[in-house]
Amino acid sequence: MADIKKIGLFAGGVLFGSAGIKALSSKDAKKVYTQGTAAVLRVKDCLMKTATNVQENAEDILAEAKQINKDREESEAEEVLEAEAFEETLAEE
Repeated sequence: MADIKKIGLFAGGVLFGSAGIKALSSKDAKKVYTQGTAAVLRVKDCLMKTATNVQENAEDILAEAKQINKDREESEAEEVLEAEAFEETLAEE
């Protein structure tokens, strides 16, 4: 009796599997797969655009930060030169 039950379960599984394969390979299923793949590709494109924008912004921020530091160094150097010139003027008097 247990053997018949096992054979029945096996046969049911094979039948269900065969029906599943047919359902997965149908025209409707193909349309679903195609639409799903198209959606994934759209998401990928969106993510790539976002990543590119973030990278460009990061490059802009870095360039501006470097320019700020360069301007600051030049300003500090000018202040030092002015202070030295002032000290020399005081020393001459």
